[in-house]
Amino acid sequence: VQLQASGGGLVEAGGSLRLSCVASLSISRFNAMGWYRQAPGKQRELVATITGLSSTTYADSVQDRFTISRDNTKNTVYLQLNGLKPDDTAVYYCNARVFGSSDKYDRDYWGQGTLVTVSS
Repeated sequence: VQLQASGGGLVEAGGSLRLSCVASLSISRFNAMGWYRQAPGKQRELVATITGLSSTTYADSVQDRFTISRDNTKNTVYLQLNGLKPDDTAVYYCNARVFGSSDKYDRDYWGQGTLVTVSS
């Protein structure tokens, strides 16, 4: 499985970006897809997830500013980032997950990451 993330860049505070994650196979094969981010010196954190039924979850820090969506016909998951803040600066990683019989048996696939830099 290959996940190709793109769309990152440099933007001023308050600006917007749209990240894309294209999978090498049908995303309907995954139980959930999501975006995570890792800022310099910090641990990777969950940003947003979307299930096969398009149920979404968001980190509190991005709620009402970011929107995750999916297009099964294009095998692509998107993350629309609005109202960007300097604290949103991070490498954003695409994730695809296949659920196992319990959490510890879940299988995760990761993209290479795309850098988002927000200037103040």
